[in-house]
Amino acid sequence: MASFDPQKTETKTIAKLLNGAIIPRPIAFVISMSSEGVINASPFSYFNAISSNPPMLMISVNRKNGLMKDTARNILTTRQFIVHIVDPSIISEVNQTSASLPYGDSELDNSTLTLRQSEIVAVPSVKEAKVTFEVLLEDHQVYGNEKGTGTDVFIGRVVNIVIDDQLINENNHVDFEKLNPVGRLSGTHYAVLGEHFSLERPR
Repeated sequence: MASFDPQKTETKTIAKLLNGAIIPRPIAFVISMSSEGVINASPFSYFNAISSNPPMLMISVNRKNGLMKDTARNILTTRQFIVHIVDPSIISEVNQTSASLPYGDSELDNSTLTLRQSEIVAVPSVKEAKVTFEVLLEDHQVYGNEKGTGTDVFIGRVVNIVIDDQLINENNHVDFEKLNPVGRLSGTHYAVLGEHFSLERPR
C-alpha cells in the first residue's frame, strides 16, 4: 500500500490523490453578487449537504495565491448566494464559467445561461437549472498553512428550494434518474449516473 504524509508530500500530489479518490463529487454551480450588483458564477466540487434540519450546505472555495476568489468575497459581502445542481443539459455552459476573469467581470457573459429573479434572496438564479437552493450565509471559516495558501469554507442555511416539476412525485421524492446529476471526477473528467442498486438498512 502506498502511503503519503501531507506534511512531507508536494501539495499538488495531495490534491491529485484527494480529487482522484473522493469521487464522484457533486457540483455546486454557485451564483453570487458583488456590492455593485455584478453577478459572479462558478462551479465548485468541494460541496455537499451537511444537515436537513436545519437545511444546511457547505461549499469550500480554494484561494488563489493566498487571495480570496470573487465568489468568497461576494458571499462575505452580501451574506447570500445561490447553489444549483448541475445536470447534463447545462454542464457545458457551466464549464464556460470556470474561466478566471478580473474582479467585476461576469462569467455568465461567457455562456448562454440566463438569469431569473430568485424568490427570497436578492441574488438571481439561473433559469436553465433544474434544482436551485437559495442560501443565506450561516458561518465562514478560513483554513490554511504557513505558505499563505488556504481555503474559505462557507456554511449556508437553505431558505428556499426550487425544483423542476418533472423531477418530483406526489410524495416530494426527487427522481434521481431524471435529474441525472453530473459528478466531478479528477482532471477534466466528469460522470453521470450509471448502474445503481438498493440496500435495506438493518433494523
